Amino acid sequence: MDQVGIDSTAFRKALLKWYRAEGRRLPWRETDDPYAILVSEFMLQQTQVVTAIPYYHRWLERFPTVEALASASTHDLLALWQGLGLYRRAHNLQRCARMVVDKWGGVFPRSVEGLRELPGVGRYTAGAVASFAYNLPAPVVDGNVARVLSRVLNLQEPIDTPVGQAILWDAAERIARCKQPRLINNALMDLGAVLCKARRPACGRCPVRRVCRAIDAETLPRKRPQPPTQVRVERYWWFYDGARVLLEQRQAAARWGGLWTLPTLDADAPSGRETFVSLRHHIMRFLIDLQVVRGDHASLPQPPAASRLWQPVARLGEVPMPTPHRRVIGLALAAESARL
Repeated sequence: MDQVGIDSTAFRKALLKWYRAEGRRLPWRETDDPYAILVSEFMLQQTQVVTAIPYYHRWLERFPTVEALASASTHDLLALWQGLGLYRRAHNLQRCARMVVDKWGGVFPRSVEGLRELPGVGRYTAGAVASFAYNLPAPVVDGNVARVLSRVLNLQEPIDTPVGQAILWDAAERIARCKQPRLINNALMDLGAVLCKARRPACGRCPVRRVCRAIDAETLPRKRPQPPTQVRVERYWWFYDGARVLLEQRQAAARWGGLWTLPTLDADAPSGRETFVSLRHHIMRFLIDLQVVRGDHASLPQPPAASRLWQPVARLGEVPMPTPHRRVIGLALAAESARL
């Protein structure tokens, strides 16, 4: 019995037997290429597996090597990522590629410590690449693994506290100390995704139920109280000449950096105009109230020409654009048609 209270040998044996029979078949599990695995890990951050799969295939078709990604244009990068959201992931992924090419000649580090030097790569992602690409005994703790381990341990400490995190990572590290850490880590993730779900876990079918200490599985894991959702108003101009829409490119350091959106209208400045169309969407714990007001020649914004574009409506799909803006432009165009 380990110090954390798990018979790791029995746990691994039961888990691997189940995984070999019931584990998910995912495209990034068919390779040990660290670049492809890194791509999958970036895409899977706050994105469901079923959503990420087609993006993963298209990405590797367009950027099959780390060198190809390192030399890609921002337009191509964002156009391919379009629809996944959280675009900083795409920028960081390219920064990783450029660092691997410039610093290590296109060869990825073969250690967790080396991988953590990469932009946007933390403990989890470094451990995932190390174990999945190199079969190193590196622990991984994502949402699925945290749920499994918190229940197996009957962990009463909130998992989003330093103490809770330390307990989970210690348990994951002990479990990963084996000859097949790649399989073990994949199996842990699949157990959480397939059986040990947040709601209605299938405890009767769980391969590790004999060692699981959870009394009421659905009450675990525990988390600290979350802050209330905040409403944030964002206002944008609508300039439309009957065939074209005025767009503005976001600055690189801004949210949606490099993408094209409607021109920004300062939310605190009185526009003197009523909202034309609006859309609400969530970003993390914020509810964004995206309001669009009509503009005229006198209110035309004056950014540098390179950051402004009159885009034909028929070719809006050619420019990388965040999903909320693509949706609200659709609403605005529908409203324009209704006026005719």
